[in-house]
Amino acid sequence: MAKKLWGGRFKKKTNPLVEDFTKSIDYDYKLAKADIIGSQIHVSILEKSGFLTHEEKEKLMKGLDIVYNELKSGEFVFDRECEDIHTNIQNALEEHIGDLVLKLHTARSRNDQVLFDLKLFSKNELLAITSLCADLKKALNTACVKAKGIIIPGYTHLQRAQLIYLTDHLKSYVEMLDRDYNRLIEIGTRIKLSLGAGALAGTPIKADIYSKLIQEFIKEQKKFAAILNIKSDVTTPKALDTVSDRDFVIEILSALAIVGMHLSRFAEDLIIWSTKEFNFVQLDDAFATGSSLMPQKKNPDVLELVRGYTGILYGNLVSALTMMKGLPLTYNRDMQLDKPPLFSSFEIIAKELKVMAALVATLEWNTGVIQKSIEEDEGIYATDLAYYLIGKGIPFSRAHEIIGRLMSYSLESQKKIRQMKDEELKTFSEALKHTEIVKLMDPVISVKSRVSVER
Repeated sequence: MAKKLWGGRFKKKTNPLVEDFTKSIDYDYKLAKADIIGSQIHVSILEKSGFLTHEEKEKLMKGLDIVYNELKSGEFVFDRECEDIHTNIQNALEEHIGDLVLKLHTARSRNDQVLFDLKLFSKNELLAITSLCADLKKALNTACVKAKGIIIPGYTHLQRAQLIYLTDHLKSYVEMLDRDYNRLIEIGTRIKLSLGAGALAGTPIKADIYSKLIQEFIKEQKKFAAILNIKSDVTTPKALDTVSDRDFVIEILSALAIVGMHLSRFAEDLIIWSTKEFNFVQLDDAFATGSSLMPQKKNPDVLELVRGYTGILYGNLVSALTMMKGLPLTYNRDMQLDKPPLFSSFEIIAKELKVMAALVATLEWNTGVIQKSIEEDEGIYATDLAYYLIGKGIPFSRAHEIIGRLMSYSLESQKKIRQMKDEELKTFSEALKHTEIVKLMDPVISVKSRVSVER
């Protein structure tokens, strides 16, 4: 039978329904490595404070190293009968070092133990996600090189607006990922590692011992090599707030939801552009699927799932916010439910960033189709023609009206503006000259005329 970290107060065994309902091992097993690291730091703190002899410390450290290596190699067997990962590791450790393990929980509560684990886990996951953001940015920048010089219609309200460089469109998503990257880094920097909060009121061990040994241990251990600026990330706990704080979880979930939103927008652009109606881009066969009934189909399922998973990411954020709503200080068991949405969002975003980076590298642009669609649509030059009239001294509102009537006439008469002679154009404005406006109705001239934007 799995041993518990508590129970002396109780005269009855826990009802099996309660055991099943309250256990968290099915998801908090992901914190195993972070839990061992936290325990090793705690062992050093206990020795420094006189709660362990040097020999006891060394024996505990070796036992924890054994369990850590079992986790790394995949040999560790999680006992699903244990209520959580902390109990799981303590019971496994007991098999290696015996009753000495009973001293490990001295001056420690699972309340602050799980916070240390979750913060350390989150910091490493954030670094992994930012690295994947950088990979997708790199893929997009490479795609920009491939798409250099391609001009496409830009859209507002999903209606053609003005001509733009395709690279400008792609770089918009690079900008979004830049913001995502910086947002995630900032959140990681704000996550302060600490031990010593106890259940809610602190422990008999001095605060400087905790902060010093956390910093020293992290500095010495190779397993912490990925964590940046660790000195600024260690703090003396404000015990009541420490054990009750889940702000960092909510911040992460919010930031990941924003990443997902950005990816869903890009996915939607590619879905639209890859339709027969647009046919601007060709999706690689390796990133599409077929129909079980219709042999001709090539479906953008990857992109649709990126779009669809956004709902789960939003739901994870709302779940955590709702969980924390109205909770009294300090720790409440509700907080156990912070992990499923957090782990879920980390996993979803990691998969999305990986698959999108790979997909972007395979995109092929149908330049002939794009060019033909531009040639067939003179309305895309309406704003350019309005600026042309403004340059002739005509007020903007008047120029807007003139070109609007010209466009309407062209549509109703099914006559191209390029085909209209000066006499016909002058019925709208004396300033309109055939030779001049035909020169303006050129994709390259149109795009280059807008010099206020950074390229």
